[in-house]
Amino acid sequence: MKSRSEIRKIAFVGNYLPRLCGIATFTTDVCTSVAAQFPEVACFAVPVNDVEGGYDYPPEVRFEIEEQNLSSYRRAADFLSINDVDVLCVQHEYGIYGGPAGGHLLALLREVDLPIVTTLHTVLKDPNPDQKRVMQELIQLSTRLVVMSQKGAQFLRDVYKAPAAKIDVIPHGIPETAFVDSSAYKDLFGVEGRQVLLTFGLLSPNKGIETVLNALPKIVAQRPGVVYIILGATHPHLVREAGESYRLSLELLAEKNGVKQNVIFYNRFVELAELKEFIGAADVYITPYLNEAQIVSGTLAYCFGAGKAVVSTPYWYAQELLADGRGVLVPFNDPDAIAREVIGLLTDDARRSLMSKHAYELGREMVWGNVACSYMRSFEKARTERAGLTRKLFKVKTLDKQLTGLPEMKLDHLYRMTDSTGIFQHAIVAVPNFDTGYCTDDNARALILTVLLEELGENSPRLLGAATTYAAFLQYAFDPKRNRFRNFMGFNRSWQDEAVSEDCCGRALAALGTCVGRSKNPGFQALAGQIFSQALSPATGFSSPRAWALALIGAHEYLRRLNGDRQVSQVRDALTDLLLGLYNRTATPEWPWFEDSVTYMNAGLSHALILSGRETSRADVLELGLKSLRWLTKIQTAEGGYLRPIGSNGFYKRGGERPNFDQQPIEAQAMVSACLEAYRCTSDDYWFSQARRAFDWFLGRNDLGLFLYDPNTGGCRDGLHVDRVNQNQGAESTLAFLVSLAEMQRAHNELAAFKNLTPA
Repeated sequence: MKSRSEIRKIAFVGNYLPRLCGIATFTTDVCTSVAAQFPEVACFAVPVNDVEGGYDYPPEVRFEIEEQNLSSYRRAADFLSINDVDVLCVQHEYGIYGGPAGGHLLALLREVDLPIVTTLHTVLKDPNPDQKRVMQELIQLSTRLVVMSQKGAQFLRDVYKAPAAKIDVIPHGIPETAFVDSSAYKDLFGVEGRQVLLTFGLLSPNKGIETVLNALPKIVAQRPGVVYIILGATHPHLVREAGESYRLSLELLAEKNGVKQNVIFYNRFVELAELKEFIGAADVYITPYLNEAQIVSGTLAYCFGAGKAVVSTPYWYAQELLADGRGVLVPFNDPDAIAREVIGLLTDDARRSLMSKHAYELGREMVWGNVACSYMRSFEKARTERAGLTRKLFKVKTLDKQLTGLPEMKLDHLYRMTDSTGIFQHAIVAVPNFDTGYCTDDNARALILTVLLEELGENSPRLLGAATTYAAFLQYAFDPKRNRFRNFMGFNRSWQDEAVSEDCCGRALAALGTCVGRSKNPGFQALAGQIFSQALSPATGFSSPRAWALALIGAHEYLRRLNGDRQVSQVRDALTDLLLGLYNRTATPEWPWFEDSVTYMNAGLSHALILSGRETSRADVLELGLKSLRWLTKIQTAEGGYLRPIGSNGFYKRGGERPNFDQQPIEAQAMVSACLEAYRCTSDDYWFSQARRAFDWFLGRNDLGLFLYDPNTGGCRDGLHVDRVNQNQGAESTLAFLVSLAEMQRAHNELAAFKNLTPA
């Protein structure tokens, strides 16, 4: 008999029905089950919306979060704080929250002064850096951690160093069902007298249903009356991207294999009562997932707990749940093994019945009533532990002061400078200058900006249209005969230059790599990837260090998504060695730099080495990148502490006099990007302050105290002269500011998730 809880109000954060996904079903079930078992406790939900307008939620939903809107998470924290919540129960899955690896959630958790119990639906064995940072911060912020398998607990301890005492293992909940013969339900679906195989859940290619369809001919040959029911709607994200083409491919495969009459598709997301009937009708449940990295499966839990014989591939959760003969495990993507084991179960009634009975007996521990009691014990433990903490208040380091005052992202001038061909190079004040036409350099910069804005949640049709124009310009600029990019195009759309600019090629590679690595648009990814693959190899033959650096940055961006591309990895290593060799041949203790002069886009050279050193775990490369950037920071610091970029009026030669003017926006932008990368690598606040200092150059913290950024137009002036600003607002300058602002906003979002806390 459960004891009466002292907890009076619990909030559940996660997706929620009627949104169609496994997390929504789980959050709804755990919320309603706790409410049913503990009627004295008020339970309400705070779901995350992935579509504008949200969903038609039930009354227990009290507040809604916009997935990509960071301020929405903070508003949710305010809502929770003023509603006297005792415990916050969070469902965590990287893909359902906004920000890098879902890091927006952390902004909410940091703002609430509550016991937090976090259920981890995914615990990765090999996380990427962002995923690992999110998980480690989540572990720190959570009072208790819930996983649904011992494997998940092991990963938390071994991979993320989570304290064992903080972890609760609570099984995935299942509905209560009676243990009855499958024949009792088969007439509901017109399959009476036939043996039924079942797979259910949202359809997507990673579920491995093709493997079962390829096994079915052998099964049918032995058991002609068998029927395979595939129950579930196509995943909503897949429908938005490709319609029902995946489901159609499965139907065509069944027809090709000659088993069309033995397969029934139910294309819908069924309510619990009907789902229990489908499960009841099954003789064998099959989960043919394609890889092991799945720490829990609600569909497997449901069918196992209902007493079904199971054939499954050996993903982590299945290995644990079906061990010791509680089910049958087969290799991944092996139709013959599935056919053999399914036939074995269908032809051996005694074995199948015994397996079903054992599964049902063990499943009683997993019914939602028992799981709800386990969660309440975890909630009470979290509340007790939280109350016992002597260190409850924190203060944020002074970085937060540097996060104030970022201007609003205003794209008016970007759109003004863009026509159906591309972005114009130059402007007369804020009016595009048709006479100077277009260049690949600026269209590449503009494409990078659109990808950064996409990451920040900007997805307007106008931005997508502009991004498409910039991508098309790069595609047209590429000369496949030379594997190079043409740069200058007249207003009449004819190319003006025959000579190839290496720096232009490098910047195009940086943009294309960024498209591949960061864009969510499959069309952009495919176009960019095709051109990138052709254009990258010649970069090792360039003579320009800046072209090396830009191509190197592009290669790293590309490898964010396609890190198995050996050719790109080899070119990355070669470019790293070229920059490193140049530095070692030129640098001295007094002049730790790559060349005998400091010219333009200077911080980009250091940026490339910092990025390469981090991503390839080469400490020597990272050290030289940071060392050179620190020196560049020093020589570009004025007496007043503000940024004074190396002037383009002669540049700075070793042993010569340093020119202070004309200062170019591209130098400030390069410093912002490089210093933010240095901060991500080192977590040293010095680098973030240097990035903010460089950004403030646009906003008047410079030698003349004048704004380069024009808030009225959204453009940026072309440079700082000795006595004035250049009033023209060309593409390079405007994009330098907008890219810097986008990177600072991204850093703002990251710091909201990852900022360090110290005891008050």
